[in-house]
Amino acid sequence: MKRCRGTRKSRRFGNWAPCWTLTAALKAGQPVDAEAGGVAAESLAPRRVGELMLPIAQSYVDGVMLVTDADIRRAQVALWELLRVVAEPGGAAALAGLLSGRYAPATGERVCILISGGNTTAVDFTGARR
Repeated sequence: MKRCRGTRKSRRFGNWAPCWTLTAALKAGQPVDAEAGGVAAESLAPRRVGELMLPIAQSYVDGVMLVTDADIRRAQVALWELLRVVAEPGGAAALAGLLSGRYAPATGERVCILISGGNTTAVDFTGARR
């Protein structure tokens, strides 16, 4: 993970979602068509990464962590049960990376997660229990 320029030590991460779009483009060094799908597909899984976005990702993203749909649903449930926050699947993907253990912060590392919920309709947590 790269450190941002400035006085604060911080890191930039790629999207955490069950899609290969960004992973495939970073590996190829150029936008490529890739499999896209999953519960967060609307917000995190375009069929192809854009020409304008890829150079930014190449500069600021050191890696992409992929989580399952079940991981994302569990993160949504945790947000609701603990904080009463409704998050869209893409908005809960980063938390899913932490809760699933796919990302383990270093000792003393500060982690910031942006959570969004604008792409939610009637959220149904049936079957998504921990």
